[in-house]
Amino acid sequence: MTLFMDVHHGMRGITADQLRQGHDAAIAIQEEEGVHFRHTWADPDSGTVFCLTEAASADAVNRLHERVGGRPDEIHPVPLTV
Repeated sequence: MTLFMDVHHGMRGITADQLRQGHDAAIAIQEEEGVHFRHTWADPDSGTVFCLTEAASADAVNRLHERVGGRPDEIHPVPLTV
């Protein structure tokens, strides 16, 4: 499994409740796509949302997000962490 950071733009004004709803929707189907959500962050002022996941591929991350209605604008593998 590889770590991925995906980024969503255009979500200015997102609330904590909206972030939680989207996160919970993804958690509900993550096993079907072989994805494990580790953490989700949002900056309502800039409209940017970040999701850290473990998955076999970026395609799996895309598929999961498409199913919950929010395909990421960017997906970056995270090969090194400390």
